[in-house]
Amino acid sequence: MADSTHVAISLLTQPSVNEQLAGGEGGEGSERDVDGGLTDAQTEVLERCLHALRKAQNDSHTLAALLLITRVCPASQLDKPTLRRIFEAVGLNLPARLLVTAVKGSDNSGLPPQELLSLGTALLAALSTDPDMASHPQLLTTVPLLLGILANGPVARQDQSQDGEVGRCAESKVQSEDSSNTESYAANVAKSAGECLADDIKPDGGSEGNKTSMPPEFSPTSKLDEAVASDCYQVLTAVCALSRGPDQLLSRGAVPALCQAVEQNQTFSHQRGLALLGRLLSGKTKDKVWSTHPEELLTLLVRLSNDFCQATGQTKLDMCAQLVQFLPPVGVSVQSEELKGAVVRVWGELRPMLQAKLTPRQIGPILVLSACLLDLLGWEPVGPPKFCCLLVNRACVEVRMGLEEPLGNELSPELQHTLTGCYRIMEAAIEQACCMGVSQTTEPPQTSIPSISLQQSRQVLGVLEEAFSALMYHLQQVDPSRYGDPFIFATFRSLCSWLAEETSCLKEEVTGLLPFLIGYSRSHLQGESPEHGLSAWMAEVSAREERAAWTGREALRYLLPALCHLSAEEGPRKVLLTLDTPALLVDFLSRCWTTTRGKSVVASARDPSMETACSALLNFTVTEPQRVRKDQSFRTLENLLSDALPVLVHKPRLLVLAANYCTLGLMIGRLKVAPSDGGSVEGSQKRLFSAALWFLRSALDSGSGPGPVKVSPAWEESWDEAAELWRLCLQALGGCIRAQPWIAGLVREEGWLNHTLAMLSQCSALPDQHTQQALEEALCAMADHCLVCKKEIGDAMTTTKGALMCMRNLKKSVGVN
Repeated sequence: MADSTHVAISLLTQPSVNEQLAGGEGGEGSERDVDGGLTDAQTEVLERCLHALRKAQNDSHTLAALLLITRVCPASQLDKPTLRRIFEAVGLNLPARLLVTAVKGSDNSGLPPQELLSLGTALLAALSTDPDMASHPQLLTTVPLLLGILANGPVARQDQSQDGEVGRCAESKVQSEDSSNTESYAANVAKSAGECLADDIKPDGGSEGNKTSMPPEFSPTSKLDEAVASDCYQVLTAVCALSRGPDQLLSRGAVPALCQAVEQNQTFSHQRGLALLGRLLSGKTKDKVWSTHPEELLTLLVRLSNDFCQATGQTKLDMCAQLVQFLPPVGVSVQSEELKGAVVRVWGELRPMLQAKLTPRQIGPILVLSACLLDLLGWEPVGPPKFCCLLVNRACVEVRMGLEEPLGNELSPELQHTLTGCYRIMEAAIEQACCMGVSQTTEPPQTSIPSISLQQSRQVLGVLEEAFSALMYHLQQVDPSRYGDPFIFATFRSLCSWLAEETSCLKEEVTGLLPFLIGYSRSHLQGESPEHGLSAWMAEVSAREERAAWTGREALRYLLPALCHLSAEEGPRKVLLTLDTPALLVDFLSRCWTTTRGKSVVASARDPSMETACSALLNFTVTEPQRVRKDQSFRTLENLLSDALPVLVHKPRLLVLAANYCTLGLMIGRLKVAPSDGGSVEGSQKRLFSAALWFLRSALDSGSGPGPVKVSPAWEESWDEAAELWRLCLQALGGCIRAQPWIAGLVREEGWLNHTLAMLSQCSALPDQHTQQALEEALCAMADHCLVCKKEIGDAMTTTKGALMCMRNLKKSVGVN
């Protein structure tokens, strides 16, 4: 093997051969292919080498031919058919064996480890340019080995008296393999050797294999040859580009290895290692990577933040985009003093940068980084209130300048990315500014701007109002054909965050935009817009939301809080009714319920958007009774409630949603009239009222005995949110009995009346005056419209002295003094 390879190397050093391959002295001779391919001379040598590869009788012959190919035919000049021919002639077992031999440091190869590494990595790099070969299982087995080389630097050759740690590990795992099966053998050796090398990677950059003595040229502090490092990164980058590439790299220890390479400042670690890590930390894999390797990534982030603080000029601006990639996701818990310290230092560098005069291209990455830092740790580490206001102001100015471009000018991807970051800064400021604008007495949230004054808060609200006016102007121009554009969704979402807190400003503009807002939400809910781009975008940029698949309901979810406010105001409500908004809300509830009902009691998670949709529908029900009586969508809603409420009452985690459903059902029921001519009651109605009565009686604990009645344990946790709905249900129940007297009989049949009278007779007082008033109103309605109920209530009041006797209006209804 040694003789043949030395012959090949000597051939490469002969001037005549090199000149022939280069096209002759001075560039004369065979002309290069017009597409930048091989010269005629290179093609001729390549054909000879391929012939030699096919006829090779041993590794020595194969190596000689490969050395010639790698030296005279760069991978960038080889087309896929040629690469396929090389792969078919050689396979991947040889480059794997070359790397393993280099790692073991065997003297039998006849070549120094560095030459074996160079040849093996060059061949793998060339083959990996074809995606089919990059995904080949044999190539993937070399990934841990390549990562170990990048992390630990040049291979350490061990003393003759002992095998290297990696070599021993590799041999021990494959000693049972049949050596005649070279392909299987090489694959197993490469895999096992790579695993051992990857296992040796320590968080502090140390390696078990490096504990033994080694020649100075292979010391752990020396650098990898640039060609070898470049080839290693070429293979890893090719693998990462595959559909399952990131998972393939992550499962083979890519993150700790690349972090160690950066920590030791190995060759190309900052240029290509960080770029590869950035790709692994993007999209859906980011949460998983941070959960698996928090220490390594936090150490890397601290190092990069220190580098950022020491950088100057354009380098510092370029590093803004790089830092964004390495910030932990909001949903992953990596809170530590080290992280906070790094964020504080970065903010310290960003403050003078934001106060400087910058072009739009320069300020964009700074604002995006600022937005990500706000997502991570809120306003506390940002700086003094004056700077916080400046940050919001600069974001708002960029939004106004970017969105108020003349019509027809398409926003560049770079500008869209900047504006999306500005939206996040604006959203972070909205809650605090609106809260401070209303009252200074409430306790500020943990992520609020520290010590901001009322005047500063009003100034922030002013610039936000101008920016959101620009958003509305931009959205007014959007054609339905662009509803699937992720940037339009980002703009829509940001506006909804403003409308959720503030609808009194720009009321005319908001009302005028309602046709777009409802049309956009309906288009996505009903699947009329292309969702592929939005689904991918949500996975990439969503920070505060769950990274789930796009369902089409997301747009309406963001708009719902605004619809709650707007449906309570007469002007906007009339516009919403012309847009058939109730039908949209009922459709949303129906789709959500279909998803929720199939989940077990344990898996049932609360969905606040369903509760918000109920609140908006409740506003329509209370303020537009004639529309409720005539609109078919409310009939559909009744059917949905009658199916859902009997199920919800057995899902304690969804108690607040059940309270919303119960309230809606009873509030609609009070607007109906009793069946004429003694007709029968619909089964769905009876089912709804039966479930509502069962739900209402479960709120208070009837077994508490003498003393004030207590809230039942099942309701205790949610009482603050559900209490008002429960009282409204009781008032609506009274209205239902007045409109449909047959319900009073159902109240007796279901046992609600006896249960309530028994509880009020035993207890001395109710939880509060509002609860007493609600119960009294329901009991008065029963007494007024049902003689049997009146008698039972009267009997209870004459024989007990509990809280029942405190209800003066009820005494009058039943004639008890």
